[in-house]
Amino acid sequence: MLLALLVYAFAWLLGQRLPLWALALLEGGLAAGIGQRLGLSRWWAWINLAFLPALLLVQHLALPPWLFLLGFVLVALVNWNSVFERVPLYLSGDRAVQLLGDWLDGQPQALRFVDLGCGTGGLLVRLARRFPERHFVGVETAPLLFLLAWLRCLPLRNCSVRYQSLWRADLATFDLAYCFLSPEPMPRLWEKALGEMRSGSWLVSNTFEVPGVAPQHSLPVMVGRQTALLFWPMGRA
Repeated sequence: MLLALLVYAFAWLLGQRLPLWALALLEGGLAAGIGQRLGLSRWWAWINLAFLPALLLVQHLALPPWLFLLGFVLVALVNWNSVFERVPLYLSGDRAVQLLGDWLDGQPQALRFVDLGCGTGGLLVRLARRFPERHFVGVETAPLLFLLAWLRCLPLRNCSVRYQSLWRADLATFDLAYCFLSPEPMPRLWEKALGEMRSGSWLVSNTFEVPGVAPQHSLPVMVGRQTALLFWPMGRA
């Protein structure tokens, strides 16, 4: 609503009566710009830009009601964890993947890696291709994201995705557990890692800290919403 008022005020100052589609594009561009400044993922910019023009288009097309239901279902299948776990969809960017891969270069060859909430599987696929001798596992419960990640990992022999809650994953079988979640689950995840992970293994979080527990070291990312990769060793004083 505030963005709409700003756009109308801008048009009034110009002394022009802009058509509705032009106002929608202007407001979408403003929303996309604000989203980028707030550190939202790049794909959010396209959503913000296209949202109002798409609404105008839908009004003129007289689409059947079932299409709106289908749209709602698709959104629910993607944002499943936002509702049930309070964990929105965050995708690890190129720099985070590169930094994590460089760090893995110095780790044992037999390392087993799990991505707790792997989303679309982008990080898993890239790391699995870079390190064909290691095994990478992702867990995901958002149905549409799981399907996409599973299909992307299917051609890779060292990469697999499970339809499983991160809370049911047995962390004892992994040497590194990676997550890009939200502040909400981090205390509980820390307790789970302490109780299950072996000495010498690692918990790595993109951006979100464990309250009251300083990481042993961090690698700055500083791209969009991502700030740093945070590393906690398990079973070490």
